[in-house]
Amino acid sequence: MTQRPGQLHLNAFLMSVGHHEASWRLPESDPFANTSVAHFKNLARIAERGKLDSVFLADSPVLWNNVGRRPAGTLEPTVLLAALAGVTEHIGLIATASTTYNEPFNLARRFASLDHLSGGRAGWNIVTTAGVDAARNFNLDELPAHSDRYARAAEFIDVSLKLWDSWGDDAPLGDKETGVWGDDHKIYPPRHVGRYFKVEGALNVPRSPQGYPLLVQAGSSDDGKELAARYAEAVFTAQQTLEDAQRFYVDLKGRARALGRDPGSIKILPGIVPVIGATEAEAHALDAELDRLIKPEYAKRQLAQTLRVKPEDLDLDAELPRDLPSEDQIEGAKSRYTLIVSLARRERLTVRQLIGRLGGGRGHRTFAGAPEQVADAIQHWWEQGAADGFNVMPPVLPSGLEAFVEHVVPILQKRGLFRTEYTGQTLRDNYGLPRPANLNPGRDLVAAAE
Repeated sequence: MTQRPGQLHLNAFLMSVGHHEASWRLPESDPFANTSVAHFKNLARIAERGKLDSVFLADSPVLWNNVGRRPAGTLEPTVLLAALAGVTEHIGLIATASTTYNEPFNLARRFASLDHLSGGRAGWNIVTTAGVDAARNFNLDELPAHSDRYARAAEFIDVSLKLWDSWGDDAPLGDKETGVWGDDHKIYPPRHVGRYFKVEGALNVPRSPQGYPLLVQAGSSDDGKELAARYAEAVFTAQQTLEDAQRFYVDLKGRARALGRDPGSIKILPGIVPVIGATEAEAHALDAELDRLIKPEYAKRQLAQTLRVKPEDLDLDAELPRDLPSEDQIEGAKSRYTLIVSLARRERLTVRQLIGRLGGGRGHRTFAGAPEQVADAIQHWWEQGAADGFNVMPPVLPSGLEAFVEHVVPILQKRGLFRTEYTGQTLRDNYGLPRPANLNPGRDLVAAAE
């Protein structure tokens, strides 16, 4: 097959000491690295050494899982990325933040600040946050309906865009001779009144180096894909098979085209958990050792929560019950629910086997092999139109990221599939995306008031 034009995009998804839930039990792992700034600085430097496009931190405003299961507790990602900005120069810095449990002004200010202090390397992974536990941390008794969360998210993004554009690029003057620091006529207050938000004034941070952060989205439900088609510039997705990934790719690009967007302006990055060994046998031995270290009682409890059943309804040595809730009955994480159930049904997995498959990547594709085999797997999906790149999720950190950077990236570079040097300064440069023009949404309102 003729090689596609352009090159792969690679993001490093950094999660405590690795994506595999048992990674913290390996002799090499620091079980307390989840709150170590030094640990994350080291990871960011490794990823930048590999010329990766970006690093990404997930987040949720709730304490997930039983703390006995794996390292629990995460540092607030925009704060952590501010620290990582100081020890890197080119790699993008993407943080998750919820539209359900934040306000547009505060969040827009945080990301504009991160973009300024990093020299234009900030990205926002937009999530609506599933789960009633999070809702109950924010004065709610129940999780807001799926459709309401996505409607709120769309308005939240619209308001954020107005806030980021509330300063003209040339509003700051710094004219010492006239004593005029800035031009008030180039401040455009949003004066937004909508269903979910009322926001009057301009942001108290000038327009940032990128104009606004790279917009990333990770939901794969119909509502999630519509939100992505409308706003996203990069999409993190979970796909188990080439065929599913191709369908998702065509669907999302088609939705973007229907909205008048260039489909090439959205980079689709499926997750891959690469278990890398010097040989295929070594990789499979590491994979088996990690699965052996899973404590099934914890994993079964988490799986039951995801499937909306009781733990006692799941028999470790039997397949999933036939009478699971339908997708229509699921209000949170619809796409992940569907992926897990489809995987279990398609491969006729027992609960124990399913726990092993989910232990490494929570539904993302896990691939064990030698570096050449991992590179082949990445190239195959790329050439078959299933991905614009990958969200790389090392099962163990830092060793898994080091193995990917030192052994897989050079193969991709040699094949002409990945950059050998950074050619720009901003995260948008890394993804080959232009700096957005300032739409000045408040211009007419300001003019009418004068």
